[in-house]
Amino acid sequence: MDVQKQNQSNDDENIQKRLDRIKINVKSYPDFPKSGIIFRDIFPLFQDPNLIDDVLYILKHHIKNNVKNYDTIIGLESRGFLFGPLLAYELRVPFVPIRKAGKLPGKVESIAYNLEYGSDKFEIQIDSVKPNSNCIIIDDLLATGGSANSAVKLIKKCGANVVNVIVLIELIDLKGRLQYPEPTFSLVKF
Repeated sequence: MDVQKQNQSNDDENIQKRLDRIKINVKSYPDFPKSGIIFRDIFPLFQDPNLIDDVLYILKHHIKNNVKNYDTIIGLESRGFLFGPLLAYELRVPFVPIRKAGKLPGKVESIAYNLEYGSDKFEIQIDSVKPNSNCIIIDDLLATGGSANSAVKLIKKCGANVVNVIVLIELIDLKGRLQYPEPTFSLVKF
């Protein structure tokens, strides 16, 4: 086996070990916030800095190997604010929040969207994303795709592009990634 293949094999094993550690530390809560929903909680990851390092390592590896042109990380309220700024810092690019209505000062662009159990509205400060910039969206969960789809549309309304959607958890049975055409990467799938 040549050196490049050996290094790739070692890297794949390293990533799989990290993914396994992440997945076993995501806690599940049945019937929360309502009956029939299984809530996947990422907060236990924050109890161990090594798990945060695992998440960032995998995200940076994914971006390095799969996303060729990006210049902004966009985090969705609220859990996208946990890993988004850390990832932006590591990649040395700006972080921009997308927040729920009424939380951002100045001129904002907004969009309404439906969730798996309700509806809401997202906003972004108009001057925070440069036209034609290439954005990576990050959030904790991809379920029905309402939040991600709305964020993609909101960024496009600002004249920017979405080059990747990254989530920590994807609920694959809900097929949320079919709601928008942009490539999606998820750390763990349930």
